[in-house]
Amino acid sequence: MQQSELSPADVAVLISLEEAMWRAETRFDPKFMAQHLATDFIELGRSGRIYNRAQCLATTPQTIGCRLPLSNLQVRLLNADTAQLLYDSIVRRETGELEYSHRSSLWTRTANSWVMRFHQGTPFVPDTIGA
Repeated sequence: MQQSELSPADVAVLISLEEAMWRAETRFDPKFMAQHLATDFIELGRSGRIYNRAQCLATTPQTIGCRLPLSNLQVRLLNADTAQLLYDSIVRRETGELEYSHRSSLWTRTANSWVMRFHQGTPFVPDTIGA
């Protein structure tokens, strides 16, 4: 049976998981990350670099200056067990400079939770009007 929309509970879980990827206490928690990154996870970073699951799990803890809640967040159901999250990230670097990226993540429902299968960040320059 094809589900035509996500339940409010699923949407809340997906948003919580996506934002957890931006919180240092969960982003650098090996158990949390191993549980929520698919074994075939891949990321196309905003830098243009490609990262696999092992590289993401081995990331050195650092400060994450992302503004939460995530901006312009949309959750789209692609099929009964796959959702796409689209949003803009605004990150304050140690220099004080703001870095803007359009983001897309693909999440797959498993028996126990959701796992992130793919993530991409693409830099953009915000409009100066209202920014």
